[in-house]
Amino acid sequence: MGIAVARPESALFSPKSVVSPNGYFNRQKLLKKLESFGNGPGRINGLLDSMRASSPTRRGTDSREDQNSWTLHHPSALGMFDEIMEASMGKQIVVFLDYDGTLSPIVEDPDRAFMTNEMREAVRDVAKFFPTAIVSGRCRAKVFNFVRLSELYYAGSHGMDIKGPVKGHRKGNQTVLCQPAREFLPMIDEVYKSLIEKIEYIPGAKVENNKFCLSVHYRCVDEKKWGELADQVKSVIKDYQQLRLNQGRKVLEIRPTIKWDKGNALEFLLESLESDDVLPVYIGDDRTDEDAFRVCSVIY
Repeated sequence: MGIAVARPESALFSPKSVVSPNGYFNRQKLLKKLESFGNGPGRINGLLDSMRASSPTRRGTDSREDQNSWTLHHPSALGMFDEIMEASMGKQIVVFLDYDGTLSPIVEDPDRAFMTNEMREAVRDVAKFFPTAIVSGRCRAKVFNFVRLSELYYAGSHGMDIKGPVKGHRKGNQTVLCQPAREFLPMIDEVYKSLIEKIEYIPGAKVENNKFCLSVHYRCVDEKKWGELADQVKSVIKDYQQLRLNQGRKVLEIRPTIKWDKGNALEFLLESLESDDVLPVYIGDDRTDEDAFRVCSVIY
């Protein structure tokens, strides 16, 4: 059994990761998990409509009804607290936390998505009792600088960059555990530079380099410019079949076409614990967290 906790923005939607007996990644087995999904027109047609549909400003007067309907089909985990406590008896609880929109508020400037001191202390208290990981879509190093708790595990770039405490030193330096997309780094840097040039004249548009993925934020872009922004993004990545375009909350994300996401990161971290008797708890608020929700709801 696992517990997935989401805000009404998300709907519940990760195949097994591969870990060697010593807890480190087996490169040969990893290569078997890589898949190319392509980046053809079927993936990006209707992108503008999707951007509009995911915008809170497009939800109109039916937003309350939509939220009530969502809650009906996906009741709060807190409403089943007694059942959860019973299921956790004798198990090792492992806590996974999304960052943007969960530990910190969504802000116009992603570089100012700071968590409060109260939230930091709350996370520190949780980590005293349970293994805890921050699983984020943004750069792992940035999240580490925001949180500043070295006793935690961190999975950035949608799980493609995982680090954790040095074994036996909960408050020591961090060590790399998994980076399955390392070979894509030169390509991602190249696309990042092209995107900067293409969208610099669109007011409010911002490109964030999260090391193993790129985020094009349009939260501060006038809606009349969304179509133009989408066209510019597509014009850059059309020649990079090894990259794919995804969408989150007011953001377009470009990632390597490998079968790896937050769900795989969650599985990797769980298997690294070398314990089968665990209860994972994942708290997130965005589409990309759905892969981790599915791991909790299906595998456990």
